[in-house]
Amino acid sequence: MNYRNDSSEAGRLQANAESTALMDRARQVMPGGVNSPVRAFKAVGGSPPFLRSGHGSQVVDMDGNRYVDYLGSWGPLILGHARPEVVQAVTEAAQRGTSYGAPTEGEVLLAEKICDLFPSIEKVRLVNSGTEATMTALRLARAYTGRSLVVKFDGCYHGHSDGLLVQAGSGVLTLGLADSPGVPEGFARETLTLPFNDLDRLEDAFGAYPGQIAAVILEPVPANMGVLLPHEGFLQGVLELGEAHGAVVIFDEVITGFRLAPGGAQERFSVAAPLTCLGKVVGGGLPIGAYGGRKEIMELMAPQGSVYQAGTLSGNPIAVAAGLKTLEILERDRPYGAMEERASELCRGLTEAAARHSIPLQVQRCGSMFTPFHREGPVTGFAGAKACDLERFAAFFRGMLDRGIYTAPSQFEANFVSAAHSDADVRKTLQAADETLDSLAPVP
Repeated sequence: MNYRNDSSEAGRLQANAESTALMDRARQVMPGGVNSPVRAFKAVGGSPPFLRSGHGSQVVDMDGNRYVDYLGSWGPLILGHARPEVVQAVTEAAQRGTSYGAPTEGEVLLAEKICDLFPSIEKVRLVNSGTEATMTALRLARAYTGRSLVVKFDGCYHGHSDGLLVQAGSGVLTLGLADSPGVPEGFARETLTLPFNDLDRLEDAFGAYPGQIAAVILEPVPANMGVLLPHEGFLQGVLELGEAHGAVVIFDEVITGFRLAPGGAQERFSVAAPLTCLGKVVGGGLPIGAYGGRKEIMELMAPQGSVYQAGTLSGNPIAVAAGLKTLEILERDRPYGAMEERASELCRGLTEAAARHSIPLQVQRCGSMFTPFHREGPVTGFAGAKACDLERFAAFFRGMLDRGIYTAPSQFEANFVSAAHSDADVRKTLQAADETLDSLAPVP
């Protein structure tokens, strides 16, 4: 079905000639013109705006168009763009030196802060990305258990390491790929995939592969097939099954860590995982990742143990400074209640606007994370996410962008409310949504 997208209102943004020209140049020197696939806008059509600056809740593109930003660099910018205290911390760190390849005080301070905020993390290792964190956490779990099989859940994305690109969400789902070419079959065979929110299937897997499963890895609140909520008791049930069968449960809190609460999803749902992976918010907008957990597991890592992992830029002083300052501000200001209130108001307004225009829309939220699914009824798993009307989503996205609202350019991603978003931002967003939904009348 085709949807008209009437964006002729006076509030429509000006053309993006500069961005289009840059995309043409980028395609000549980068695959698809981008350094991460979803940025190419293949799922929504058109050419992406190239951004030149951001401040608070807003970003500005190369053509001078201004947007209220709910992407937030895909989650890290919980305080908004260019928070002055974070910028100052980064500037001061850079003036001292950009990288040493040697220990620094900042690494110790950030590690102490992480362990303080996440009681389940007794020791932590800083790395450079969420992918690196999950990849190494699995290596560690395999070494600790002496087993090889890993369980993941359909639609959960844990980075692009070979063994985890099996029924993944995020950009893989956006591009319509079940897996990625180049991943050896042997790697994929070491990964079992199960439906999210289904404890019975997990128990069956442990029964079918007794003494063989090293780890169960999951996003406690999936956000890479859109925001899904765990059923009551699901997270605790996963932890109990892992403990009973000698497998290490790994919570991938790259998105939820410090986002849903200072202690992430584990604090919000009152659970504790043996291993936890972190990223995004922990770096305050700079590249970083971390994995940590119980002391007896983490002490297997070299140089204390024999499980190897290293990184030239791990614990980079600039990223550490940004992350430490961000966590300090979150502890001091406690913006979680205000962010959740604005996210709740926004999601309620989107639901009401869709109902007024008879547009099926299921808006799901956890804390300050939300996804409007273009379908009827709750989404509880991978199959439900894939049943969305992707054509209508693309039209809705373009209509919102034309009206100055920047959201995730994929149906299968989360959007984020930051501490910088205001009531005025919410009102502008809901007005744009009302106009956009009004324009989405099906064309026979």
